[in-house]
Amino acid sequence: MTVDGVNAGTSPCQYRVLVAGGCYSGLSTAISLLEKCDAISSPISVDITIVDERDGFFHVIGSPLAMASKEYAKKAWVEYKDIKILQRPNVTFIQGSVANVDCDNKTATITERKTQKTRTESYDFFVAATGLRRVWPVVPQALTRDTYLTEVGAHIDRVLDSKAPVLVVGGGAVGIEMAAELKHISPDLQVTLAHSRDKLLSAEPLPDNVKDCALDLTEETGVEVLLNHRLAATTPVKQADGSMTYHVEFTNGHKMVASEVVTAISSSVPSTTYLPSSALDEDGYVNVRPTMQFPTGVPHADAHFAVGDLIHWSGIKRCGAAMHEGKFAAANVHQIMMQELQGKEPEFSQLGEIPPMIGLAVGKNALSYGTDGMNYGPQVMKLFFEEDLGFRIVWDYLRLGGVKA
Repeated sequence: MTVDGVNAGTSPCQYRVLVAGGCYSGLSTAISLLEKCDAISSPISVDITIVDERDGFFHVIGSPLAMASKEYAKKAWVEYKDIKILQRPNVTFIQGSVANVDCDNKTATITERKTQKTRTESYDFFVAATGLRRVWPVVPQALTRDTYLTEVGAHIDRVLDSKAPVLVVGGGAVGIEMAAELKHISPDLQVTLAHSRDKLLSAEPLPDNVKDCALDLTEETGVEVLLNHRLAATTPVKQADGSMTYHVEFTNGHKMVASEVVTAISSSVPSTTYLPSSALDEDGYVNVRPTMQFPTGVPHADAHFAVGDLIHWSGIKRCGAAMHEGKFAAANVHQIMMQELQGKEPEFSQLGEIPPMIGLAVGKNALSYGTDGMNYGPQVMKLFFEEDLGFRIVWDYLRLGGVKA
């Protein structure tokens, strides 16, 4: 396996699987499917190709900390060549993007990043796992680890060198975590979080006590929270020493001066423009069936799957759900393979409705909400995130560091 797309395997395979997207759901699908196909009792020869714009896995959950700590930023992005469990001849990584999927002919057009040349890949099964397209600085925009470290490093230098307050705009989960991590990493830094509504997490289907607890925990970190403050304008002003500050005005008339203005409003859109419109809802999300398969009516719908944040499904978008959906897709792909090879009637895994749930890291504390109600405090932080915003938990859950899939 090599990142540029050269596959060392020479033996013929029974199935070719193309996975678009190499983050939580895509890697979960690939690793789970390999594990099932490696079963000694009924091994199946499969070649898996994973296409992603980046040259590695970025731990999106840790983005708020990666934007505040250079040391953590190094940890949060791991090049695909360093993900040991997928270093095998029947796994290929292509750094590039899927431009088009022809479900009828089971082919995908891929644009390679380095050469900008297009290539056509045939497949037996396709898995869409490209997630949502998020803006800077919610997630880094760099496509290589080296560029990412430069991009993030410059951002951290600007923010941590601030003399006036750093203003974080947007009181959703990302904004709360960004503001809290900045204050946690640099306690002397003045951090202000501005939100346009009267409660934090206002866009999420959560009870008011959860939103109020998020406010309390945020203020406990030392972050100043401004509710009902919608940003109207920011005007850059060059100081005598050459540094920049920003004169900020809100629609309610309040004004302030900030050293940096960090926009943490996600404005995320599903990355699905390469898929047929017949598979999508009006907002661009994939209308999957509970089996994670494309909707009936799409050619070869049973051979096309979608997982992760780009699917139209209930619940708040979370990495835990994305990895869970990846396992379901892998299980169902394997069921179809077993049906075709051995005539076994498939027993498909089906995704149920997902109730609203959230895990929110706020400095040294964390807040969780789910079917068992709300919990918060340092013990929740340890359980849900540990010391690295969940990096080790995800790494070990997906077994990215080793143990052959």
